[in-house]
Amino acid sequence: EVQLVESGGGLVQAGGSLRLSCTASGFTRDDYAIGWFRQAPGKEREGVSCISSAGGTTYYRDSVKGRFTVSTDSAKNTVYLQMNNLQPEDTAVYYCAADFYHPIKLCTTSPSINPVGPEYWGQGTQVTVSS
Repeated sequence: EVQLVESGGGLVQAGGSLRLSCTASGFTRDDYAIGWFRQAPGKEREGVSCISSAGGTTYYRDSVKGRFTVSTDSAKNTVYLQMNNLQPEDTAVYYCAADFYHPIKLCTTSPSINPVGPEYWGQGTQVTVSS
């Protein structure tokens, strides 16, 4: 059984930093992509950043480029999202999710096309950025 366990998140002032972690277990294949999604109240889910399980391919949505960095630690089966210069508009529940897609497809497939989204999800963690 695939499990994604998240940690990190919290409350930070604008301009601050947080790091999210997602530890994966149960995958029997290594050709999956894993990424971070977020959903703010009243807004559609959006892909923030995704990475191939081997770490060779990454994707960032435009609004986080230059501020967020996704990385993997294969030895720990953990994916990190380092978030710097956080802004109030980054406030949302952040979810780790994975599926056997290319990272770009994982992150950019619209919920209107695929409402369920990736096959595997973490429990979510709240990120709140105060102004």
